[in-house]
Amino acid sequence: MKNKVFLLMLAVIMIAGISALGLYAYQNMNYDKNPLKETYRAGYKEKQATLGDGTVLNYAEGPNHGPSLLLIHGQSMEWQDYSRVLPALSKYYHVYAIDCHGHGKSSHDSSKYAGIAMGQDFVWFIENVIGEPSVVSGHSSGGILAAWIAANAPENVLGIVLEDPPFFCVEPHEMQNAFAWRESFEIVHNFKNQTATEDYVVYYMENSYLWGLFGDLRKVVAASTRKYRAEHPGEPLKLWYIPYPWIHGTLYLDDFDLDFSETFYTGSWFKGFDQEETLSKIGCPSVYLKAATQYGKDGVLYAANSDEDAEKVHRLIKGNEMITIKSGHDIHFEHPDEFIRIMADFLKAM
Repeated sequence: MKNKVFLLMLAVIMIAGISALGLYAYQNMNYDKNPLKETYRAGYKEKQATLGDGTVLNYAEGPNHGPSLLLIHGQSMEWQDYSRVLPALSKYYHVYAIDCHGHGKSSHDSSKYAGIAMGQDFVWFIENVIGEPSVVSGHSSGGILAAWIAANAPENVLGIVLEDPPFFCVEPHEMQNAFAWRESFEIVHNFKNQTATEDYVVYYMENSYLWGLFGDLRKVVAASTRKYRAEHPGEPLKLWYIPYPWIHGTLYLDDFDLDFSETFYTGSWFKGFDQEETLSKIGCPSVYLKAATQYGKDGVLYAANSDEDAEKVHRLIKGNEMITIKSGHDIHFEHPDEFIRIMADFLKAM
């Protein structure tokens, strides 16, 4: 009798373990699908606008439930990266989430891969597509663009929310010992100067600074990546045994022009762009979201910028509110509820 009870308990434990593993694998392979379905269900529609010079800006527009909000994603992302927060944000705002130049379905024209050129096009977008002054929120390099718009077209901006922008740690001479340089710009540059591997996603996983910290595990993950990409050409990388936040950064790489990244490696994206001057010219209500600073054992900065540089950003923007969050770089993806609350509170305080 005892043996039967033991075997039954063992069977139950095994079934529960297999079920949990199956659920874990399913989540890693499908994590992006439901939020996007909920976004469309909330009334978002994907559209395109064309400037006079032929530049196409792809974007998603939500229902009109409040003041306009322009969302500008970070580098190598797309508007869909906001899908976890878009349904809820549409209850407070009339949301426009845009694909940056060189990303998604927007024009891949390298002549526009510069901060000022992009900022000017986004001002055009506010004036000609949105048609009224807007709240502007940008993540990472999108935050730098949001700041430029507020500084140079204040009549078009109600307020800004800067989500972990890498101010003072983003030009080549500033970020040699930063995670973004090691994990992104340097790898892209090296990829563009080799011919052995054609698939950047494969090359990235084989040469990733982050995965290199895990020793031999990088070889296992790289081999899985090469196999997956061969069996699923053109599909985003998803590995059932890897937690999806760890490889979320690769989700949109097939629609990303690597020449855009190269402008950060060379510094050309910042031609004529003065970071201090831009921040000091901002006069609208502002919130600066700073992901908590961390350093690796090798001294590499695992953050968009240092605490010292963050304080400089905060000090330069008149009347700015700074909020530090224990999070990775992509705050709206990792902590969607907190991001939604901040955006709702910002609207109430304006």
